[in-house]
Amino acid sequence: MKKSITLYGITNCDTVKKARAWLEGQAVEFTFHDFKKQGVPEQRLDAWMAAVGWEKIVNRQGTTWRKLSQADQAAVTNAQSARALMLAQPSVIKRPVVEWGGKDVTVGFDTSDWRQRL
Repeated sequence: MKKSITLYGITNCDTVKKARAWLEGQAVEFTFHDFKKQGVPEQRLDAWMAAVGWEKIVNRQGTTWRKLSQADQAAVTNAQSARALMLAQPSVIKRPVVEWGGKDVTVGFDTSDWRQRL
């Protein structure tokens, strides 16, 4: 049975482009969910936070985070405040988020980890 893989991200993100190209290069079928066009699926976001923790999903190195005021950054102190920020500003989510067959969730692009999952 084939795993269903869903890759979540933003079309113009360089890391997402690399991840999609890598999966295509491995002839892996996957579904792409664009946060900008399709929004952040709230139930999935809750599942990701439960799986890997909100701290891993909020991208504190990205442009979107750096553009936030210091007060807005300081307000992200727990899962609830992080969730609100990620729903309001999807670009602050570290990308890509990948669901591997509905079981595992990974954040970011790591070819050695991904190769093992396939």
